[in-house]
Amino acid sequence: MKEVLTRWYQRYLSEEEAVILLVLLVVAFVVMLAFGEILAPVFVAVILAYLMQGVANLLRQRGLPAELCVAVSTFLFMGGFFAVLFGLAPLVWRQLVALVREAPTMIEAGRQVLVTLPEEYPVFFTQQQVNELTAAIQAEMTSVGQLLVTKGLSSIPSVLAMIVYLILIPLMVFFFLKDREQLIRWFAGFLPEKRPLLDQIWQELNLQFANYARGKGIEILIIGVASYVVFAVFSLNYAALLGLIVGLSVIVPYIGATLVTIPVVLVAYAQFGVNLDFYWVVGAYLLIQVLDGNVLVPLLFSEAVNLHPVAIVIAVLFFGGLWGLWGVFFAIPLATLVSAILSAWPSRESLTPG
Repeated sequence: MKEVLTRWYQRYLSEEEAVILLVLLVVAFVVMLAFGEILAPVFVAVILAYLMQGVANLLRQRGLPAELCVAVSTFLFMGGFFAVLFGLAPLVWRQLVALVREAPTMIEAGRQVLVTLPEEYPVFFTQQQVNELTAAIQAEMTSVGQLLVTKGLSSIPSVLAMIVYLILIPLMVFFFLKDREQLIRWFAGFLPEKRPLLDQIWQELNLQFANYARGKGIEILIIGVASYVVFAVFSLNYAALLGLIVGLSVIVPYIGATLVTIPVVLVAYAQFGVNLDFYWVVGAYLLIQVLDGNVLVPLLFSEAVNLHPVAIVIAVLFFGGLWGLWGVFFAIPLATLVSAILSAWPSRESLTPG
């Protein structure tokens, strides 16, 4: 066993830079494990800065001064930020409150449908199964109601923290854009002067994170707006709320689209029943999902790391288990980080001349 470990160490950790990289990874993992939720606004600001850095780079290619590029990109970010904060957010909140109020009526309508299943399909459903399912749904809704009351009473500190975040995140985005090179040089000052491995990983991650952040931002915008337009055309209730959650669902491929389909179908069924309008809404929504997966994603992420679906699911489960919703949000960027490190990690065989 000792000999096996010795050979493994000599193969993968014989280089000084590999040891430094391992130490950095361990420290970063411990910090994220201990302070991940606290530092989540910083990570959000970094991703938003990547988004706006693309705008600044585009303006700089047109010959504009660097300071003006940063100012214009910051102005665009602030304009979009406050438009969402004071325009979209209140509308979504009103629709969410209305949906919560209407939820008991929708649940009762669903229960009435369940009651008729044993009569219409006696081969597949029995009265006992329906009674058990109805009791389970009622118990679950009771627990959800109690949870909402509990959260409502204890949510004041969270609301205050959110207000602080809404102030700090735009400031951090501005300084990340303004002092980007200075911050990179400051961090590099703690690393060895000769660091080809770390430079290689940084260049790849810088490219992949920038592509991912900008691609996801564009995908969220297109899918969210397209879904809202479709829902509004068919006069579906809660169009803004559903469009928002459909847009945000693309952050987690496969899983997000599957989960967000449930509220869309339930709201459409509660409003229209099983008629032509219901089929039109669901069909248009499914068409958006198909075009997203087969047309939009290949166009936006042609230069990004192609993670296998199994790797995406594992990343979502692992990082979501560690940091909850924030872990799900950052699952794919972190999986990209792990993939880049594993690809660039030096071994004695790779360093031996052929």
